Amino acid sequence: MLTAQDNDLLTLTGPDQPMGQVFRHYWLPVLLSKELSPDGPPQRLRLLGEDFIAFRDTNGAVGVVEPRCSHRGANLFFGRNEECGIRCVYHGWKFNVRGECVDLPTSESAIASYIKPKAAIRALAVQEYGDLIWVHFGPNASKDSLPIFEFAQLPQEQRFVSKKFQQCNWAQAVEGGIDTAHFSYLHANYADGEKVPLMPQQGDNEPPANARYRWLIEDGAPEFTVLQHDAGLVLGAARVADNNQLYWRITQFMMQCHSLAPNIFPGDIHQGNTWVPVDDATSWIFCYAYHPDRSLTTEERDRFAKGGGIFSAVDEHYFPYANRENDYQIDRELQKQGNFTGIRGISEQGAAIADSQGLIADRTRELLGQTDLGVVRFRRMMLDATRTIEQKSPHGSAAPAANNIRSGDAMSSADAPFEEVLKERFGSIGGVGVRA
Repeated sequence: MLTAQDNDLLTLTGPDQPMGQVFRHYWLPVLLSKELSPDGPPQRLRLLGEDFIAFRDTNGAVGVVEPRCSHRGANLFFGRNEECGIRCVYHGWKFNVRGECVDLPTSESAIASYIKPKAAIRALAVQEYGDLIWVHFGPNASKDSLPIFEFAQLPQEQRFVSKKFQQCNWAQAVEGGIDTAHFSYLHANYADGEKVPLMPQQGDNEPPANARYRWLIEDGAPEFTVLQHDAGLVLGAARVADNNQLYWRITQFMMQCHSLAPNIFPGDIHQGNTWVPVDDATSWIFCYAYHPDRSLTTEERDRFAKGGGIFSAVDEHYFPYANRENDYQIDRELQKQGNFTGIRGISEQGAAIADSQGLIADRTRELLGQTDLGVVRFRRMMLDATRTIEQKSPHGSAAPAANNIRSGDAMSSADAPFEEVLKERFGSIGGVGVRA
């Protein structure tokens, strides 16, 4: 468990909070690229407890700026996005994507030239990458410091990117993503009074891609090994498999808020998440699915768009249909016979349980066990960053290439150490600089 003081350090992300200062050292995705169109309507954006607006100008460049006009404080959300700038509708002052005042029609030219530099508004550094709009709170942040993710380097036809709203603090949502012990319970089916695998058994010598769902049910207490690397942590959960083997589910966590999911044997589609705080009590989760070797099929894209795997079924505003207000559409009859939770959808099940802990979980009242090792190491890394932020840059913020790694599933002998499993399964892309 954590003390109340450490829980605040972990969860609070406003500009005056230590964790908020840590977040502001990293590039963060804030919108899908398709959410903004040239000269289209600006979008309200709340990020780490601060308000901004985002717009795409006539030439396609994106600006993320403070919403307050420097003249009389009118909100630029109501402004006109026209001719490479956002124009305040109150008195016509106009600002470009860099926050510079480029037109001041209420003053004669000589006075306007003097006032314009003083009239500039705050603008975040912006880059578009992997079908996402990213920002950095350092206005001169370099594009070269963008994290290098495999999904973003691939051709667009090989990835699917979306997002979903999460009704809880960012940290407990992350903890749900890196805690793979819960797969033996939360995501199980149910029949004849017992948990059953998500896929039916295929007889003797079934392939690991199918048998893994049985091993998840048969071994609900995986043994965890957590190692650090240049981007963050790699987490291995080993379960007893057939023929004196171990079945490993390997998850990657990259600072500040990125994770690559397990459940990937060679040939499977890869999936990952990025958790971005809206404020202390809510988050956006950006989700990406990709295949490193081929284009995604129309059927696969449709499945993700409707809510499959890490993706939720969402409305036009990316708000999940199953949410806190409707108890995640829980079906008690389904829970009795068919589904361990009675909630349909892997993503929906995870959201329900993360949100059920409260908007900000009270970690002073929890009891942790051996399957919580990944959660413990995540919290330790986060808290260490808050305590040293004034002395040094946080872990991974200056190592963008270290994010170009993979997660997935692996098989090994019963006595194989995790380091050998990583090397055999991934080689160097299991994590740059892996160490205990």
